[in-house]
Amino acid sequence: MINTVFFDFYNTLVKFWPPLDQLQEAACSEFGLGVSEEGIRKGYSVADVYFNSENARKPLALRSETERLEFFGIYEQMILENAGLPVSLDLATRIWQMASSIPKDFMPFDDTIEALSELRADGFKLGLISNLRRDMRDISERLGLGSLLDFYITSADVGVEKPNPVIFKAALDSAAVSADQAIHVGDQHKSDVVGARNVGMHAILIDREGWNSKIDDCLIINTLSDLRPLLQDGKSFNTASD
Repeated sequence: MINTVFFDFYNTLVKFWPPLDQLQEAACSEFGLGVSEEGIRKGYSVADVYFNSENARKPLALRSETERLEFFGIYEQMILENAGLPVSLDLATRIWQMASSIPKDFMPFDDTIEALSELRADGFKLGLISNLRRDMRDISERLGLGSLLDFYITSADVGVEKPNPVIFKAALDSAAVSADQAIHVGDQHKSDVVGARNVGMHAILIDREGWNSKIDDCLIINTLSDLRPLLQDGKSFNTASD
C-alpha cells in the first residue's frame, strides 16, 4: 500500500515567475522576432526532454562555462524551432543570454499547496527528488512548502541525476519505505516515470500543458488536484490501464 509520495520540483510543484514563455517572447522581440507564448511552451515541452537527457549524461553543473553556453545555445535553438521560429545557433545563443539575464524566481503552481496539504492530512509522507543542485529545504521554506515536505533528495546529495537508480534508492532510504510503498510524480517521462519504475516505485506523469499525448505506458494527470483521488482508489499505477 502506498504511504509515501515523492515529487519532482520544477514543472511539477513550481514554475518560474515571470513565466519563461513571457521572458522568451520579450527576448525575441529585442531581435525583431515574433513568437507566441503558446509556441514557446510547446518548444519547451520538446527541448526539456533533450535537456534532461543531456543533464543525465553529463550534469550541467559539472560542465565548463563554455560547455554550458554551447548546450544552452542548442537548447534555445530547439525551443524556438519547435515554436515555429527556426534561427541560427549563433542567434539562438544570443537570445538565450538575453532571456536568462532577466531576474526570475520559483513560484508554486496554484494547485501545489492545497494538494500537498490534503495529502499530508490523509497521512502520506511527502518528499522531493530533484536534479536541482540547490538547497531545496531552504527554497521550499521560502516558498511556503517546507512544512509540507518531509524529505529532500537532490543530485547534489548523491552525485547523479535522475533517472539514475541511485537517486531514487536514496529517496526510499531517507523515507525508510520499500519501493512498492512509494510513488513518484514528475513531468519528465524518462527521468521521472522510467527512473522511478526502474527501482520498483510507482510513478505518474504530470502533463500540465497536454503535450504528452503520445505517451501511453503510464498514468497521466494534468494537475496535482487529480492525484489524491487516484491514491484513494489504491491503484498500482504501473500502466496507464491499471
